[in-house]
Amino acid sequence: MTTEPTPLRLPALDPVTLEARTGTGYPEPFRAAVANRERRALGTALGLRNFGVNLTTLSPGAASAQRHWHAKQDEFIYVVAGEVTLITDAGEQVLTAGMVAGFPAGRADGHHLVNRSDHDAVILEVGDRTPGDVATYPDIDLEARDVGGRWGFFHKDGTPYY
Repeated sequence: MTTEPTPLRLPALDPVTLEARTGTGYPEPFRAAVANRERRALGTALGLRNFGVNLTTLSPGAASAQRHWHAKQDEFIYVVAGEVTLITDAGEQVLTAGMVAGFPAGRADGHHLVNRSDHDAVILEVGDRTPGDVATYPDIDLEARDVGGRWGFFHKDGTPYY
């Protein structure tokens, strides 16, 4: 005889019960690169305030973000499943399940992940929520700034996109 598992209750949860967010706040024409990215905001669902945790699925061809670096935010990624290409100023390297990468705040090394495989890749993303952060995108005319707890997008000359 088998018994049904007891439903989880906070502080535990099953990530598949969370809504997968698609899309991005990026202005056009920068949205297409992340169009096939899904994120489940684990940290927010668990009430975490000091750092965010996303369980991110990248479909084949999808990027995690535009290539960027943060002035104040540390970032950490863990490859849960699949294979991604990590692209930084130093070049490219393939990461597979179980591998990690970290991006210290203030290090001007643009980075992102691209799924160049034929299968979905799943990444655990962790970043702090330091107020006043700025993200710089070295390859495109884009800068993101923390504006009262929300990201605002600007041209590099400071003109807002919206």
